[in-house]
Amino acid sequence: MTERSESEPTSTQETSVSSLRLASLAQYGARRSAPRSTTGTEDPHGSLSERWSLSEPQASRNAETKRGEPRVWSAPAQVGVLGGGRMGAGIAHAFLLAGSHVSVVERDDESADAAAHRIGDSIRRSVERDRDLDAAELRSRLDAGTDIAAFGECDLVIEAVPEERTLKENALARAEAAMPAHAVLASNTSSISIDDLAARRRRPERFLGLHFFNPVPASALVEIVRGSATSVEVIENAHGWVTALGKTPIVVRDSPGFASSRLGVMLGLEAIRMLEEGVASASDIDAAMTLGYRHPTGPLRTTDIVGLDVRLGIAEELERAFGERFAPPELLRRMVAEGKLGRKSGRGFYEWNEER
Repeated sequence: MTERSESEPTSTQETSVSSLRLASLAQYGARRSAPRSTTGTEDPHGSLSERWSLSEPQASRNAETKRGEPRVWSAPAQVGVLGGGRMGAGIAHAFLLAGSHVSVVERDDESADAAAHRIGDSIRRSVERDRDLDAAELRSRLDAGTDIAAFGECDLVIEAVPEERTLKENALARAEAAMPAHAVLASNTSSISIDDLAARRRRPERFLGLHFFNPVPASALVEIVRGSATSVEVIENAHGWVTALGKTPIVVRDSPGFASSRLGVMLGLEAIRMLEEGVASASDIDAAMTLGYRHPTGPLRTTDIVGLDVRLGIAEELERAFGERFAPPELLRRMVAEGKLGRKSGRGFYEWNEER
């Protein structure tokens, strides 16, 4: 498995944080005048869902100050990221741009150096796009190493190791042991149950899912996954932190695959079955979705970007939860076994000659 989480790429958006806040405020006003939705199910947080629907946490409702001004959110001062692969490096880069000091912890010196290089490349590209940014200042707020004690003063720690349950369990235990009691712990998992991961946490009320999308710099969305024990305060803070990154938060209740992976994987698996059955070529299947349905990227190209091994792992997780409808096609299993993992290996459903 790789370090990447299941994510659907979106078109690059240079959306300002202030614009997102104003949009959130407009949605707030519109939703207040709409009928309140009810589900008839018990909510462990009671008062929150009695007043508002699940997808609209109190953070969005508190988006105004007493003077009617949009509430200004800021990123945590100290952020830790456990795992500096493609996703972890992207998450670290996002928080650096938002003003945080970021500590990335990897398993060995070589991996830590590689993580620092990835983030440095992202900083360089950001500075090329925005000359007001100071590359040296951004790098001065980045630490990459192997000592988990670096999380000792963090306000937020995000686990971003490969999508494998045992590996994530062990990583979360290590991170939690090093964190201060007030800190929030998050997993970037794209399919594993947050409640399952929370079961072994010392402070499950301060644990949640923060599912970033690949590639992180270009994506506009972060999926906030609320476990049954996650406190309202933590959801509110996470909503604000994501807003401070210039991204749009959505909140979902814990369920296998959450919202994004469950939908994205279903489409991707069906596209692979169609290719396997000879219905059409990979490029024509993708064109059907990009031109016919205006998807920014077709499902097979998306699978290449995400990683075929990542998609396989998530499909297997969803098959265990939902049954045959998420069974991975034999073509996907065979391509993974042959090392055809998509962009990162140079070949998947397409040939990739770019720098990986």
